[in-house]
Amino acid sequence: MRRRTLITFLAAALPAGAALRAAGPIPSGALTPQVEEMRRNWRALLAKNADIATDPAPLTLSKDEWRKRLPPAAYAVLREEGTERPHTSPLNGEKRRGVYACAGCAWPLFSSEMKFDSGTGWPSYFTTIPGAFATTTDYKLLYPRIEYHCAKCGGHHGHVFDDGPRPTGQRWCNNGVALRFIPA
Repeated sequence: MRRRTLITFLAAALPAGAALRAAGPIPSGALTPQVEEMRRNWRALLAKNADIATDPAPLTLSKDEWRKRLPPAAYAVLREEGTERPHTSPLNGEKRRGVYACAGCAWPLFSSEMKFDSGTGWPSYFTTIPGAFATTTDYKLLYPRIEYHCAKCGGHHGHVFDDGPRPTGQRWCNNGVALRFIPA
């Protein structure tokens, strides 16, 4: 990248990155009643499904155990903080009711009601199931971004941006290979 291009990019990106860092994930209680109910009632979607993790105890495995458990693309994203190519996930077009769980540990992350089409090429959600993620600040692109990881297994899923739809204004941009869809 030429120096002028880099400087122009940083000048445009730094104010946006600072705003993202300050915004952070929206805490429970700050959302509309409809979204609060959606976040509370995701279990009803899976009442008859036993494929979801319910034990919140952390899942810790060795690198070799993760490699055996995950396909190579999922391993690269979840364990090495990689990113899949946009428009490659079949979950982009998923429209059925259900829950999106972590591909590494089956921890519930999003309900189908939380999903929206962001046009970015990655599955996107405007909120999460409470307790689904832990967040950190990522400086890999030289400006701060909010990165999120599965609260159960620590797997990397994506980044949170402040360009999502109402009522939260957030876009939880998730790698499709890091998810498993469990229909209701």
